[in-house]
Amino acid sequence: MVKNKIAMLDVSELLRPEPAFASKPIGRYRDYDIDHEDPIKERVRITYTEMHTNQTVDYVKKKMAEWLSFDKFEATIMEALESLNDLVDESDPDVNIPNIVHAFQTAERIRAIHPHHDWFHLVGLIHDLGKVMAFKGEPQWSVVGDTFPVGCAWANSIVYKDTTFKKNPDTYDPRYNTTLGIYSKNCGLDNILMSWGHDEYLYRVLVHNNTTIPKEGLNMIRFHSFYPWHSGGDYDFLCSEDDLEMKKWVLEFNKFDLYTKGGDMPDIKELMPYYQTLIDKYIPGLIKW
Repeated sequence: MVKNKIAMLDVSELLRPEPAFASKPIGRYRDYDIDHEDPIKERVRITYTEMHTNQTVDYVKKKMAEWLSFDKFEATIMEALESLNDLVDESDPDVNIPNIVHAFQTAERIRAIHPHHDWFHLVGLIHDLGKVMAFKGEPQWSVVGDTFPVGCAWANSIVYKDTTFKKNPDTYDPRYNTTLGIYSKNCGLDNILMSWGHDEYLYRVLVHNNTTIPKEGLNMIRFHSFYPWHSGGDYDFLCSEDDLEMKKWVLEFNKFDLYTKGGDMPDIKELMPYYQTLIDKYIPGLIKW
């Protein structure tokens, strides 16, 4: 499916300033202070500047029309997962671990704590598969990073919010720059246009291909990068009661997703048969992407 390695700086996994993650051990927590002399911090800032400049209502609608035709390629879940071996995450200058290792580490840690929820194990394994868009020409700012609603005012907890939205035309559009914007109070996250990225794409792929993963798992996938909401404390006014209940599951998932690099290296070959049974149970066969 892919031939070339791609250097992927997933800014949503690199730096986490939210209070919910402030107690993480050293090396697992960094801030968003601007430091032009630090190449990693500068890359993160530039990525978010491009994202916050270009992610508009019109852009999201364009990307939805482009990607939600599900005609880009066909591959099984395991084939897509194995392609992550060719996606190199350069967010850590000291450790070079392919995304597939992170996928199995996340899944196995979930499996250890939640042994009876096999769908949860599978969610841990596949949650980043939307990043396959990077192999089809999508820029990183349109694949990775924290997500946020478009069509309403930018929340204060969005990283770099005060400096990176200045060139986004929606910032100055009266249709979109009020607290509610084009939405109504408590309309529900299912009715919100989110910035385009791997979360929404994979969620849509799974639904289109008739997955039987329960809604709790699908929402974990769809909103795990929505940090301004589940960790920043914003956007609850858009949520339905079901959304607020669902947030508990998203937060539970993120405990395992964040910073699972390092530690015990999973024996991927040995684990493959177990996870293939989960794929066969919840999202079997050839998938349209």
